[in-house]
Amino acid sequence: MATVQALVSDVLGGHRLTEAEAELLLSARGRDVWQVTAAADKMRERRAGDIVTYVRNQNLHVTNICKNLCGFCGFGRKATDGGAYCHDRAGIQAQARLAHGRHVTEICLLSGVHPGFTLDSYIDMLHWIHEVAPGVHIHAFSPDEVAHVAQKGHIPTTEVIARLREEGLGTIQGTAAEILVDSVRKVICPRKVSTADWVRIIKEAHRTGLHSTATIMYGSYETARDQAVHLGVLRNIQDETHGFTELVTLPFVHTNTPLYQQGIARAGPTGREDLLMIAVSRLFLDNFANIQLAWGKIGLKMTQLALLSGANDLAGTMFTDDVSGDAGASGSDYLDPADMERIVSDLGRTLRQRTTLYELV
Repeated sequence: MATVQALVSDVLGGHRLTEAEAELLLSARGRDVWQVTAAADKMRERRAGDIVTYVRNQNLHVTNICKNLCGFCGFGRKATDGGAYCHDRAGIQAQARLAHGRHVTEICLLSGVHPGFTLDSYIDMLHWIHEVAPGVHIHAFSPDEVAHVAQKGHIPTTEVIARLREEGLGTIQGTAAEILVDSVRKVICPRKVSTADWVRIIKEAHRTGLHSTATIMYGSYETARDQAVHLGVLRNIQDETHGFTELVTLPFVHTNTPLYQQGIARAGPTGREDLLMIAVSRLFLDNFANIQLAWGKIGLKMTQLALLSGANDLAGTMFTDDVSGDAGASGSDYLDPADMERIVSDLGRTLRQRTTLYELV
């Protein structure tokens, strides 16, 4: 097995990492960690330059009622649970008006997969938002949500995707991926789509011209090997479709989640793991331009270190994130671009606002 030093040297020389090599780098310890992050920073400079980007966006919460009730999530509720909600047209439009008044370019729907929702429900939401926030880009509907309304309406997922695009969907969310290894999914999200269905639906979206994010949720139950396999799935899709705009790295927030409380999951990733996930993703995903970090989950000081470890995107202003908050994350609501500027300029880099599709504003 190659050493970490030899591997990162090979990658910078043009070698494409295997999953086994990615696993080795994800498992780095001691000074080897800094060799991996330094190589990733060089690769970031080659692929993305010295600009750090962010999107002016707002999360819009639709409902916390969810068919999945995944063990890693502290947000989802049954309809009969205390605190369960589902916003109607007025509630959704009130949030969209607020976002429009804040001059956001993107509205991102954060929602449970409500068992009663149909394709018409999702189309109504798109219309309601565009009615009060004309011109805004709507980023919404994971492969799991697409599969749910397709099954409910007895229609193909390709038809669901085509209709959503026609009715105003801008990009599809690459969420519900968590870890794309079925043995892990059976433990952390057994009611969500299988790996094969997630891959199929994302490819269908990309083929229609809908771009998506790619995501990885790490630090719960999976191993470094599982993480490497997941990255391999994403890289193979990108080779075929070129439809991913970025990788979004999502550390598991453990505090209020059933998986952690039952002793199945660990207490989320360590700082070493956070930096290595960013760095190895940059080195392994040679067909991705953008690696995004979750400032609301890792905090601003780790965010700055992550920008030295291969990341080039600060995600969005968000304004609100009940999913992270309900899981136990603090400070996950809003990041002022002035605070972004402070940590980015301190690194000698340039902060720029972007659109959802990474056009500079």
